[in-house]
Amino acid sequence: MMNINKIPIGIYEKALSSKLDWMEKLTICSVCGYDFLEICIDECEDRLERLYWDKSQKIELKDAMKRTEIPILSMCLSVHRKYPIGSGLIEIREKGMEIMEKAIQFSIDFGIRVIQIAGYDVYYSESTEETKKIFKENLFKATELARKANVVLAIENMDTIFINTPTKIMDYIEEIKSPFLQCYPDVGNISAWHLNMEEELGAIQKHIVGMHLKDTIEQVFRRIDFGKGIVDFEEAFKILNKISYKGPFVIEMWSDDNDDYVEKMIYARRMIEEKMKLACYY
Repeated sequence: MMNINKIPIGIYEKALSSKLDWMEKLTICSVCGYDFLEICIDECEDRLERLYWDKSQKIELKDAMKRTEIPILSMCLSVHRKYPIGSGLIEIREKGMEIMEKAIQFSIDFGIRVIQIAGYDVYYSESTEETKKIFKENLFKATELARKANVVLAIENMDTIFINTPTKIMDYIEEIKSPFLQCYPDVGNISAWHLNMEEELGAIQKHIVGMHLKDTIEQVFRRIDFGKGIVDFEEAFKILNKISYKGPFVIEMWSDDNDDYVEKMIYARRMIEEKMKLACYY
């Protein structure tokens, strides 16, 4: 059972082998010392299909959560790279909004509090003033759906210029003005863009509902092993302590079905906890 007096550290689903069933995944999360799992709904059809499960298909995951006492507190909804809600093609953005609605319903069913949405208006096509406008309109509609479900949508700063900084997220938060639209910063992405960590996190301090922790190098945003990149995690935790953020963290990494993923999960957690201690974050 998750200890609410402890700062929760979760793990990104893709850190685990895709060959595992839900019981195996959540058991490994527990054995490796994690408090929760962040489920991923991405462009892979098998993961997207989860949003269309019937009641009987949901039983396996619910049973695994109950038996392992590992909750799923957040969802990484990265499938919008394929079906962006800012697309200039009406059929694409309508599919994106259908996915948004299904993701919110899925969150209700499994007790997920936060849906992390990527800060992309489009991904595989050119960003234009029109796609930016459509994105904002559909983000407002999505936030209203989330409000009805009491689920928080949280934008992550990404690897493209459209929303590459947490301060850009604030433009949407200030315009939409809803407690159901918040920030989900990624310290790895902040570092990969060589941004000022203190300025960026300070600008969003009242709106952070979750954080991704990953290592990166300049302009390389994924698949850098912890300890091999440029992210100053100790300094990040000092800043987070200063702005009084004590919410959940998700360690973001990718197993790619390699054999050493359990070892890397344990190492990453221990490294992060050590950096927290050095920063006097606890």
